[in-house]
Amino acid sequence: MATWAPQPAGLQEILQTILESTDTQNTQVQRNITTKLNSFTRAPDYIAYLAYILTAMPEQEERIRTIAGYLLKNNARLILSASPEVARYVKASVLQAFTDASIMIRNAAGQDVVAFLGALEPKNWPECLEQLVTLLDSPDLDRQEAAFNALEKACEDYPRKMDVEINGTRPLDFMIPKFLMLTEHPSSKMRSHAVACLSYFVPINCQSLFTHIDAFIASLFKRASDDDPAVRRHVCQALVLLLAARPEKLMPEMANVAEYMLWSTKDKNENVALEACEFWLTFAEDTDLAPYLFPLLVKVAPVLLDCMAYSEDDLLWMEGDTEDAAVPDKETDIRPRHYSGAKGHEYDRDPEAEASEQSGKRGAYGEETIGSDDEDDYELDDDDFADEMSTEWNLRKCAAAALDVLAVRFGADLMNVLLGPLKEKLWSQDWLQRECGILALGAMAEGCIDSIEPHLVTLVPYLINMLNDPKPLVRSIACWTLGRYASWCTQPLSDDHKNQFFVPTMEGLLRMVLDNNKKVQEAGCSAFATLEEDAGPELAPYLEPVLRNLVFAFDKYQHKNMLILYDAVGTLADAVGRALSNPVYVDILMPPLTKRWSKLKDDDEDLIPLLECLASVTIAIGPAFQPYVAPVFERCNSIIHNSLLQYQAYQQNTDLDEPDKSFLVVALDLLSGLTQGLGMSLEPFITASQPNLLTLLTVCLKHPQAPVRQSGYALVGDLAMSCFALLRPHMPGIMAELIAQLDPEPKVEFVSACNNAAWSVGEVALRYGRDDAEFAQWVNPLIGRLIPILLHPKAPRSLHENAAVSIGRIGLMHPGIVAPHLPEFAQSWCQALHEIRDNEEKDSAYRGFCTLVQTNPAGMAKSLLWFCNAIVRWNQPSPELNNMFQTLLQGFRQHNETEWAAQVSNFPPVIQQRLATRYGV
Repeated sequence: MATWAPQPAGLQEILQTILESTDTQNTQVQRNITTKLNSFTRAPDYIAYLAYILTAMPEQEERIRTIAGYLLKNNARLILSASPEVARYVKASVLQAFTDASIMIRNAAGQDVVAFLGALEPKNWPECLEQLVTLLDSPDLDRQEAAFNALEKACEDYPRKMDVEINGTRPLDFMIPKFLMLTEHPSSKMRSHAVACLSYFVPINCQSLFTHIDAFIASLFKRASDDDPAVRRHVCQALVLLLAARPEKLMPEMANVAEYMLWSTKDKNENVALEACEFWLTFAEDTDLAPYLFPLLVKVAPVLLDCMAYSEDDLLWMEGDTEDAAVPDKETDIRPRHYSGAKGHEYDRDPEAEASEQSGKRGAYGEETIGSDDEDDYELDDDDFADEMSTEWNLRKCAAAALDVLAVRFGADLMNVLLGPLKEKLWSQDWLQRECGILALGAMAEGCIDSIEPHLVTLVPYLINMLNDPKPLVRSIACWTLGRYASWCTQPLSDDHKNQFFVPTMEGLLRMVLDNNKKVQEAGCSAFATLEEDAGPELAPYLEPVLRNLVFAFDKYQHKNMLILYDAVGTLADAVGRALSNPVYVDILMPPLTKRWSKLKDDDEDLIPLLECLASVTIAIGPAFQPYVAPVFERCNSIIHNSLLQYQAYQQNTDLDEPDKSFLVVALDLLSGLTQGLGMSLEPFITASQPNLLTLLTVCLKHPQAPVRQSGYALVGDLAMSCFALLRPHMPGIMAELIAQLDPEPKVEFVSACNNAAWSVGEVALRYGRDDAEFAQWVNPLIGRLIPILLHPKAPRSLHENAAVSIGRIGLMHPGIVAPHLPEFAQSWCQALHEIRDNEEKDSAYRGFCTLVQTNPAGMAKSLLWFCNAIVRWNQPSPELNNMFQTLLQGFRQHNETEWAAQVSNFPPVIQQRLATRYGV
């Protein structure tokens, strides 16, 4: 059997490059070294050279060998394509290095073991697993701990890969009892590894563990008061995982578990306290466990409230008291931003339909939100309040999130428990306690609103007063909490309400937007954006002072907060709409935006939020934006052209970095804004564009990245509505792409692109007009795609709705071609749209559907109930549509009165009543 050996020249080149990499002073040298190291990965035996340096070159500095070990870990997946002799050599070398005399080499080899075991999977490298488990019995404690450390990382990273059968036996059947035994080990590190390893198998329902579940729980209780906080932390973590996966096992002991977790939530070690606090968050999130949690509320809630105060460690690094408005941000303060483009086109539903779907959302405390609808927005990597504290998940945030969920779950009952402690904190002389009380008040806003609302007449003025607190951390949390109650403040109840609550809140937050502390500016600007959303047109009378404040911030803000300011300006434009087109307001707002615009280069990432902000501003300002159109249009066209060229270069040479799609997407979205705001006034710019915008748009519709296509189809629909004459000559090329985009079961990331394509085709159909010969050629291919979408049970609801609207609109223009298909889709069509709020798009779709029914009345034979249900769901159909409903219903009845009466008698009473009242049938 051939064994691998290095070539001296190759070995020397890799060694020399690793040596050069230790010169960290020169960034250009570093960049060249990274490129060189990446080029080595093309050599089929690169990982063997790294393994050789790690294991077989003791004469080299430990630091050099260790770097080779880390490079080996980073390239572990290369073993999957390596030759048998390279793979054999690497595996043997790594296991050899794992027993090296040097701790640095052992540590690097330990990481390599975990990486290779994960890449190969334990079933393909059983001797490694065997060696690790054998080392747990080594007389040398260091080796025991090194082996257990590697096993813990493997159990954490890929527990399912560990839970397998190898050569007829399941290693875990032996390892789990071994781990249980090691929870009694004299070394606290070994005990900690043992508890951790066991806990990682809970979420995957590992049968080897669950066979010993009672022994596992007993071992947790035994370790609950361990002297070592690392062990206690893993005990808490295991109990959290058990609560989520096997709550029935904890319920008999819940009184004891709860007492222990309450005690641990108050642990002086924050890591233990955080892990224990997760228990209450997990408990609160599971609706089935609410009856077990309810009796504990009186003890749990006050403990969570206390955990929400800043710790001394938090305050040490926060530098919260400084007036730092003039201090430039470090680039490391600016977290990555994502822009994935225009939202997929969706329809508003009736409030009754929506109410049943609403569920409490977390996310205000910096943890990941699942299933949020806001994924398409450009946003900082935090939610409302992620940056009120450290960007890391901590005890304060976890406690606030748990209180938020408890509030949603228990509402008034939680309020009753916390009323006393909360009052005490809010009116405390200690600013830390006041701050904590204000955070709690904000955390409970969603769930306890009914109980808190009677107190808001006192609490809102209190919060506005707290905006004057000398402590910036109190001012910033008061901003956030006011944002949580913005919808109450902005209710147009009366002039008194407006003057007492809305105007002072608005003025207070605007003051905070211009605070001299950056954290307060950020909180003020974010809360003001929330107020804008809730107030909408109610802000219009105050636009001049609002704009003057926001514009002043453009000169005051550092880099990070500038990004939030763009969002506040864009949100304001969305909220007040055409009220912003007043020339006075345009003259206030546009100069600072154009000044920022002229400073930024086309590849500056800060251009992205500015362009997004301008997209909202152009729609709101409308024709008043005309003086600014030329440079904006030309720059967008240029960005689109250059982005497409860069992507073409990347496709021809994938060794290049993939270009950032965000510039392309946001330029398309700004052009959509210009199109909506200015309509046919854009004609001279589109006609003169070089290369022609519509030619570039057709290329964007072929782009492999879904957000580009998504924004492309949004622009197609907007151009169809506003400047169809310019779009029409390009429709053959566009339609070929559009038909291919319509997919009944798109991948999740393609849904929004598919939605926009389905919506835009309906807009295009209307603009072509009745029985147009050019569009007629596409009707059958389109209907052949749209009907399967409508009928597909797994297609997203928004896609059903867009497909139904476009089928209706195409039917309105080409009833002769579409009507024969009516029996296939009539029932699904009515079901897709009956909950949508009345609007013009829905109206035109229904007029199309009625035209199809007039053309092929027999097609409705099996769907009459659904059609009648859809008709009576309308609140205010247009006169034309209402007449169509009347004519069709009368026609059905007159065609066969006996049969009609028999059918209607089986309808639900509410439908019968509305048909009789509105249409006399």
